[in-house]
Amino acid sequence: MGLLDRIKQALKLSSAKLDTPIEEPPKQEPKPKSDRSRKAKRTTKDLATERGEPYIAILSFNLDPENLNSGSFELDWNDKFITNLVRAGYQVKPNEPENDIVDRWFQTVCRNVVLEYFEQEQADPDLRRLNRKKLDNERTEFS
Repeated sequence: MGLLDRIKQALKLSSAKLDTPIEEPPKQEPKPKSDRSRKAKRTTKDLATERGEPYIAILSFNLDPENLNSGSFELDWNDKFITNLVRAGYQVKPNEPENDIVDRWFQTVCRNVVLEYFEQEQADPDLRRLNRKKLDNERTEFS
Protein backbone atom coordinates (compact mmCIF):
# COMPACT_ATOMS: atom_id res chain seq x y z
CA MET A 1 0.00 0.00 0.00
CA GLY A 2 1.47 3.34 -1.05
CA LEU A 3 1.81 6.41 1.13
CA LEU A 4 -1.08 8.21 -0.58
CA ASP A 5 -3.32 5.17 0.01
CA ARG A 6 -2.26 5.15 3.65
CA ILE A 7 -3.10 8.85 3.98
CA LYS A 8 -6.54 8.27 2.45
CA GLN A 9 -7.12 5.31 4.77
CA ALA A 10 -5.97 7.34 7.78
CA LEU A 11 -8.28 10.17 6.78
CA LYS A 12 -11.17 7.74 6.76
CA LEU A 13 -10.20 6.35 10.17
CA SER A 14 -9.53 9.78 11.65
CA SER A 15 -12.77 11.21 10.37
CA ALA A 16 -14.65 8.20 11.70
CA LYS A 17 -13.32 9.08 15.14
CA LEU A 18 -14.72 12.57 14.65
CA ASP A 19 -18.05 11.14 13.45
CA THR A 20 -17.22 12.46 9.98
CA PRO A 21 -17.85 10.61 6.74
CA ILE A 22 -15.07 11.07 4.20
CA GLU A 23 -16.70 11.36 0.85
CA GLU A 24 -15.35 11.16 -2.63
CA PRO A 25 -15.45 14.62 -4.16
CA PRO A 26 -18.65 15.33 -6.04
CA LYS A 27 -18.30 14.84 -9.76
CA GLN A 28 -18.31 18.00 -11.81
CA GLU A 29 -21.60 18.18 -13.64
CA PRO A 30 -22.71 20.72 -16.19
CA LYS A 31 -24.47 23.67 -14.66
CA PRO A 32 -28.24 23.22 -14.72
CA LYS A 33 -30.23 25.63 -16.85
CA SER A 34 -33.15 26.26 -14.53
CA ASP A 35 -33.64 26.91 -10.82
CA ARG A 36 -35.78 23.80 -10.62
CA SER A 37 -33.02 21.49 -11.84
CA ARG A 38 -30.49 23.32 -9.62
CA LYS A 39 -32.45 22.25 -6.54
CA ALA A 40 -32.59 18.65 -7.76
CA LYS A 41 -28.79 18.42 -8.27
CA ARG A 42 -27.41 18.74 -4.74
CA THR A 43 -23.86 17.68 -3.93
CA THR A 44 -22.87 15.24 -1.24
CA LYS A 45 -21.69 18.20 0.80
CA ASP A 46 -25.09 19.90 0.45
CA LEU A 47 -26.88 16.73 1.55
CA ALA A 48 -24.60 16.22 4.56
CA THR A 49 -25.04 19.86 5.57
CA GLU A 50 -28.83 19.60 5.29
CA ARG A 51 -28.77 16.50 7.53
CA GLY A 52 -26.51 18.27 10.03
CA GLU A 53 -23.66 15.82 9.39
CA PRO A 54 -19.96 16.69 9.12
CA TYR A 55 -18.40 16.54 5.67
CA ILE A 56 -14.77 16.46 4.48
CA ALA A 57 -13.51 15.52 1.02
CA ILE A 58 -10.24 15.54 -0.89
CA LEU A 59 -10.97 17.53 -4.04
CA SER A 60 -7.53 17.19 -5.59
CA PHE A 61 -3.94 16.13 -5.03
CA ASN A 62 -1.13 17.92 -6.83
CA LEU A 63 2.44 16.70 -7.08
CA ASP A 64 5.33 18.78 -8.39
CA PRO A 65 7.02 16.65 -11.07
CA GLU A 66 10.26 18.59 -10.55
CA ASN A 67 10.26 17.94 -6.79
CA LEU A 68 8.49 14.71 -5.81
CA ASN A 69 8.74 15.69 -2.14
CA SER A 70 6.44 18.63 -2.74
CA GLY A 71 2.70 18.24 -3.11
CA SER A 72 -0.60 19.59 -1.93
CA PHE A 73 -4.14 18.50 -1.19
CA GLU A 74 -7.24 20.56 -1.79
CA LEU A 75 -9.87 19.80 0.84
CA ASP A 76 -13.51 20.80 1.13
CA TRP A 77 -15.55 20.74 4.34
CA ASN A 78 -18.71 22.04 5.93
CA ASP A 79 -19.37 23.96 9.16
CA LYS A 80 -20.32 20.82 11.11
CA PHE A 81 -16.87 19.36 10.41
CA ILE A 82 -15.23 22.53 11.74
CA THR A 83 -17.45 22.38 14.83
CA ASN A 84 -16.28 18.81 15.48
CA LEU A 85 -12.63 19.83 15.07
CA VAL A 86 -13.06 22.73 17.49
CA ARG A 87 -14.66 20.38 20.05
CA ALA A 88 -11.77 17.92 19.54
CA GLY A 89 -9.27 20.66 20.43
CA TYR A 90 -7.88 21.60 17.01
CA GLN A 91 -8.62 25.29 17.49
CA VAL A 92 -5.77 27.05 19.28
CA LYS A 93 -6.86 30.70 19.19
CA PRO A 94 -10.31 32.28 19.23
CA ASN A 95 -11.52 33.39 15.78
CA GLU A 96 -8.82 31.30 14.12
CA PRO A 97 -9.33 30.82 10.35
CA GLU A 98 -10.96 27.51 9.38
CA ASN A 99 -8.02 26.73 7.08
CA ASP A 100 -5.66 26.73 10.06
CA ILE A 101 -7.90 24.39 12.05
CA VAL A 102 -8.28 21.93 9.15
CA ASP A 103 -4.56 22.15 8.37
CA ARG A 104 -3.69 21.28 11.97
CA TRP A 105 -6.04 18.27 11.82
CA PHE A 106 -4.64 17.15 8.46
CA GLN A 107 -1.06 17.42 9.73
CA THR A 108 -2.01 15.23 12.68
CA VAL A 109 -3.54 12.64 10.34
CA CYS A 110 -0.42 12.64 8.14
CA ARG A 111 1.88 12.45 11.17
CA ASN A 112 -0.07 9.44 12.45
CA VAL A 113 0.27 7.72 9.06
CA VAL A 114 4.04 8.22 9.07
CA LEU A 115 4.35 7.03 12.67
CA GLU A 116 2.28 3.93 11.96
CA TYR A 117 4.35 3.19 8.87
CA PHE A 118 7.57 3.66 10.88
CA GLU A 119 6.32 1.35 13.65
CA GLN A 120 5.41 -1.34 11.12
CA GLU A 121 8.82 -1.01 9.48
CA GLN A 122 10.53 -1.35 12.87
CA ALA A 123 8.46 -4.43 13.70
CA ASP A 124 9.23 -6.06 10.32
CA PRO A 125 12.44 -4.72 8.74
CA ASP A 126 12.10 -7.09 5.76
CA LEU A 127 8.87 -5.32 4.80
CA ARG A 128 10.73 -2.70 2.73
CA ARG A 129 13.25 -5.01 1.08
CA LEU A 130 13.27 -4.51 -2.67
CA ASN A 131 14.12 -7.47 -4.87
CA ARG A 132 15.55 -6.70 -8.31
CA LYS A 133 15.74 -9.29 -11.07
CA LYS A 134 17.27 -8.55 -14.48
CA LEU A 135 15.05 -10.09 -17.15
CA ASP A 136 16.93 -9.08 -20.30
CA ASN A 137 18.93 -6.13 -21.64
CA GLU A 138 16.03 -3.67 -21.42
CA ARG A 139 13.83 -4.97 -18.64
CA THR A 140 14.12 -5.38 -14.87
CA GLU A 141 11.54 -6.79 -12.46
CA PHE A 142 11.11 -5.24 -9.02
CA SER A 143 9.17 -6.93 -6.23
